[in-house]
Amino acid sequence: MMFPDRPIILASKSPRRNQLLREAGFVFSVHNIDVPEDFPDDMPVEEVAEYLARRKALAATDLIKHDEIILSADSVVIHDGVIYNKPADYDEAFGMIRTLSGQKHRVVTGVCLLGREQERSFSGISDVWFDELTDQEIDYYIRTCKPFDKAGAYGVQEWIGLCKIQRIEGTYANVMGLPVDLVYKNLQYFIRPS
Repeated sequence: MMFPDRPIILASKSPRRNQLLREAGFVFSVHNIDVPEDFPDDMPVEEVAEYLARRKALAATDLIKHDEIILSADSVVIHDGVIYNKPADYDEAFGMIRTLSGQKHRVVTGVCLLGREQERSFSGISDVWFDELTDQEIDYYIRTCKPFDKAGAYGVQEWIGLCKIQRIEGTYANVMGLPVDLVYKNLQYFIRPS
């Protein structure tokens, strides 16, 4: 495998991104970055995740001391041109999942890789089809998994993903929170020639 022989800093508090990178064999450290998740009202919805990922990377610039690479990401769930962010409470989560039930939605995960010498920003896109969910199933899922830290109020790796997703076009990892294939591909640009 070709990983850059440079320190990678995951600027994210997401346990799922951490897990995906570890399982793919990346060596990295973690630094939590909190930035406001607002964006211009006129921004196309499919550009929002990458915009927020870049904002997180730029907020972590002071972590670049020598040859470190900042890796930041943000995911959005889009249905009918509307972004479904993290739900504030049970009712909001219930409404989101009920809207997504039996429908197709899109998960866009924006990523920014930032080093001293360059920046690369990109997005992974996956389309997800949900089976119909009953109100009882939605209630069970929210009470059991408490998806309040997840865009669209669900995690693909949890009950709802395992039992109620009909199909995915795009990568599973992207829906989980990080297009690991694109991260690996774009990190190649940070490998110094030997």
